[in-house]
Formats: sequence, C-alpha cells, structure tokens
Amino acid sequence: MPTTTNKQRLLNHVFAHLPKACKGDPEGTPRPPQDQAVLEQFLYAVCREGTTREEGDRAFLNLRERFFDWNEVRVSSLRELAEAFDGLPDPEIRAQRAVDFLQEVFETTFSFDLESLHKKGLKQAAKQLARYQAANDYAVAWVIQQSLGGHAVPVDAPTLRVVRRLGLIDGDHEDPEALRASLEHHIPKSKGPLFNDLISALADEVCFEDEPNCPACPLFAHCPTGQENKATVAAESGSRHKPR
Repeated sequence: MPTTTNKQRLLNHVFAHLPKACKGDPEGTPRPPQDQAVLEQFLYAVCREGTTREEGDRAFLNLRERFFDWNEVRVSSLRELAEAFDGLPDPEIRAQRAVDFLQEVFETTFSFDLESLHKKGLKQAAKQLARYQAANDYAVAWVIQQSLGGHAVPVDAPTLRVVRRLGLIDGDHEDPEALRASLEHHIPKSKGPLFNDLISALADEVCFEDEPNCPACPLFAHCPTGQENKATVAAESGSRHKPR
C-alpha cells in the first residue's frame, strides 16, 4: 500500500510533468466553462463526465449555440439533444439527464436559477443537488468545486482508472465519497481543477482502459502499474528468446 509520502511525491510529478505533456493549454491552466452559475455548472458536468476538457467544452458549447435557451433544451426531443453530445460516450443518456435535470429544476423553482444555493452551507447545497434525479457524485462534486467554492475532486471512470493505476488511492476503496475524500486529502483545493484536467487528458491519450500505452506515459517511471507492465513484458520477451 503506497504511503502518504509516496502519494504526495507522485502528485508532485503529476503537476510537474503532465501540463507540458498533455494536449491543450501548455500552461496547464484550467479553463472554466462559459458560465459560472450553478445550473450551468451542473449541465457542464453532464457534458464533462467521462471525457476530456476539450470534449466537454465542445458539447457544452453545442448546447448553448444550438438551442435558444435552457427551456428550449428542456422541451426538445432526446434525438435533437443527443446530437449536441455527438462524439461523447452515451450521448442519449447525457441528453436524458439534461432534460430530467432542467425539468425538475423548472418544476420546483419555476425558473432555471439555482444561485440561491450560494447562500446555503456546502453540505446543505450538496444535499439539495444530490436530490435531483440526474445528479450523481461526479456532478455534485463538480458544482462544489467549480461554482460553490468548496474543495472537491470529481471522480469519473477514466479518473478512477488512472488514479488506481498510479496508486493514488487504495484498491479497496469503492464508495465514491470515500474515493474523493482520499484524493482531497492529498490534493490542494487550488489544484483540484488542474488535477481533473490533467488526469482526464492522460486517460484519453495513453492510459487506455485496454492495453494502456505505458511507455509513452510521462509518469511511466513513477507509476507502479507501468513498472509492473514493463517487468511483465521483459519477462515474456526473455521467455520467448530463451536459447535451446
């Protein structure tokens, strides 16, 4: 089990090496979505989960440009909405979540404004967000991080895959809140958004679910999984070339 010191050392490598190696802003500076309002951040999280920052930006921009306002999004067909998420995993599911969220907000507030959450404490705001049918741990954490000023590290499937392989979380963690709490303990609040962008880019570029391209990873020398794969490849190669 990686020690706290080893995890912190690995995070230092993440912030030192990934900004230059990953695609996007060479400075590695997080670029926020077009709006910072709570409702927009929730919808952006629906776009962003399981994707890179660039893909999330593109889908969110599609929603803003293809539809007149959020009410038009709410009443549009799922087929129309799914086109805005084209190229992302599960576009129909994302479209359904967007409609469900906007419908529920409209039915409870008769508007598309959730800025009153800023007046509540973080725990109460998180509980209220989590009650929405379209909410999940990732979306709630995203809004807390990006709009409500709290310390949260949203964890989607690609992020979970990478941090497990890096050894940043222990393998026996399964509960989403426990996973986040473990990461938030080591990652400063100011670096949370950058961490999300870097890890999702790494997952997209080299740390694939199947057959990760470990030798091309900028963290290869520091990644336990990468070193295990290297040793396995070396052992298999030696076995194939063993003289008779």
